[in-house]
Amino acid sequence: MTTSQQLDLSRTEGSPWRAPDEHMEPVQLLTPDGDRVTHPDFEFDLDDEAIKTFYRQLTITRRVDFEATAMQRHGELGIWVPLTGQEAAQIGSAAALEKRDFVFPTYREHGLAWLRGVDLLKVLSLYRGADQGSWDPEEHNFALYPVVIGSQVLHAVGYGMGMRYAGESGTGDLDQDRAVLAFFGDGATSQGDVNEGFVFAASYQAPVVFFCQNNQWAISEPTERQARVPLYRRADGFGFPGVRVDGNDVLACYAVVRSALQHARSGLGPVFIESYTYRMGAHTTTDDPTRYRDEAEVEPWKRKDPILRVKAYLTKNKLVDDDFFAEIEAECDAIGEHLREGCKLLPDPLPRDVFDWVYADGSPELVAQRRDYDRYVDTLDQPEGGRA
Repeated sequence: MTTSQQLDLSRTEGSPWRAPDEHMEPVQLLTPDGDRVTHPDFEFDLDDEAIKTFYRQLTITRRVDFEATAMQRHGELGIWVPLTGQEAAQIGSAAALEKRDFVFPTYREHGLAWLRGVDLLKVLSLYRGADQGSWDPEEHNFALYPVVIGSQVLHAVGYGMGMRYAGESGTGDLDQDRAVLAFFGDGATSQGDVNEGFVFAASYQAPVVFFCQNNQWAISEPTERQARVPLYRRADGFGFPGVRVDGNDVLACYAVVRSALQHARSGLGPVFIESYTYRMGAHTTTDDPTRYRDEAEVEPWKRKDPILRVKAYLTKNKLVDDDFFAEIEAECDAIGEHLREGCKLLPDPLPRDVFDWVYADGSPELVAQRRDYDRYVDTLDQPEGGRA
């Protein structure tokens, strides 16, 4: 089957992955008022117990974010990247993944890291400056956080191409086929790395789902200043399908990501998902959003809160009682204490450690640099600055 034929397959009648509609409304399955609604292409196939689990995961993820922000303000972390308002995209995506799928995050996917089994203290350790990332990507199928904006998209596509060459996708064995889920923000869509990733993914039918968290503001510029069309429509220019989902609707995020991953695993190529959400706070703890946006803009998004809509559904349908919420609150308190105490116990890195984490086998230049540095440090150990 040729590449062009495979691209055509992704647009067959009856498939949710059709040519994009210019006026597409975000896929939504749970309204801000907590009402379930249907969609012609995507459905939520889990039960109410799963929604209760979603509520717990959403709430814990937000508490982790609040705790880490407070720790940064108290000087325990060098910086923190908040996620408040974007929890549904991460929790819904995590539920849609199979363990064998591989995730390439940005530096904001803390909830997803937790649900992929990464110790949250290892996430804090990165932002404390104790290490450069200490979890094992292969153990969790979850890559280390990047710093360069958009660089992880090229990594994701390369990994996905490797999956395809290794016969790990498109085999027809839906219990074994794998896919890659790559996260990035709306600002990253203007980066060359991201667009180059799109080109390669489309050309080689890489099993990659591109998940753009459009939180409206990148760092300090609104989306409309860098894009004249909805972001999901960019996919059509590269030859693969795109869709916009209500990024504050955990049910819709789960359903859309689940369908997209199945599409990619089946060998039909990449998919672009634009998660339409909002960054409620700062880009990072070094940022002051009041300098570039009107706080009145935030108010309508508060009514679309991803946690409140799930709570509204659960209470409106009498699926939980006060004890349910109290138990989750107690769990959040315990997690918060664990993170606060654990963060203080993280070991400080040694200055020489930086030389150990550049190349796997070192290099003559690096060995020489470390030798010179050792000599310099030795002078600091001598009384009155004398040399060894």
